[in-house]
Amino acid sequence: MKRRSLLAAALAAGTLMVAGPVLADKTNPDKLRVALLPDENASTLIQNAQPLKKYLEQTLKKDVEIIVTTDYSSMIEAMRFGRIEVGYFGPFSYVLAKSKAPEIEPFAVGVEKGKPNYNSILIANVDGPVKELNDVRGHPFAFGDQASTSSHLAPRAHLAKNGLKGDVDYKVVHLGKHDAVARAVAAGQVPAGALSEQIYRTLVDGKKIDPAKIKQIALSDPIPNYPMTLQGYLKPELKEAIRRAFVDLKDPVILKLFRVEGLAPATDKDYDVLRDMAKILNLDIAKL
Repeated sequence: MKRRSLLAAALAAGTLMVAGPVLADKTNPDKLRVALLPDENASTLIQNAQPLKKYLEQTLKKDVEIIVTTDYSSMIEAMRFGRIEVGYFGPFSYVLAKSKAPEIEPFAVGVEKGKPNYNSILIANVDGPVKELNDVRGHPFAFGDQASTSSHLAPRAHLAKNGLKGDVDYKVVHLGKHDAVARAVAAGQVPAGALSEQIYRTLVDGKKIDPAKIKQIALSDPIPNYPMTLQGYLKPELKEAIRRAFVDLKDPVILKLFRVEGLAPATDKDYDVLRDMAKILNLDIAKL
């Protein structure tokens, strides 16, 4: 009996030793994985995010890893399956992520020129056939990623409200990234397209595209700005520390990464306007 008892105790201890490292506390991880939206070149984003990484490590007293996923869908899946703790989503990609992972929470939103919203800009090549919005009819129109708000959902809804339905009145073309849309329109590869107005202005200011080759044909309705989100299962104290770290952020170098002048608190309700846009386009968010 004594020998059996010792054996049982040893097995129990061994089990605990094996199980210990596996049962890491995901509610308060030693390292926070922070994902940035892949709307521009990944290596550039990661390089530009190094001041953010340093700030968060100093503020939160945790290791921080900056991640840029291959596309919007992979970022949604990473959040869904707990492979990242904090994510900077596009407005519509957040709505999609929320439909698949209801536990995620938006906690901050970018503020620019005193407003927590922005616009999509619809552009055309100056030498092409599209001179005004209605001229889009019968021609290709370039969007970015299918889950992008300002480079797909908002401009497509704007076109629909003006009697132009995708793949009925014009040919839908997806080029993946905002800058790819601007470059394709500037080069005359597609006659017209749409992207975030903020990104468009950044490309112009950085001399990445020639504004003389492009004309604005429309602006979308206001879109709620990109939300910072976190996993709902994190400890309340950690969630509050993360929220304060972003809302209290004042460093203009870091804020430039988000193309905003500051961050304000946000809630899920702020993004109902995107759900309304999806209804205009007869999109079933749960199936996207």
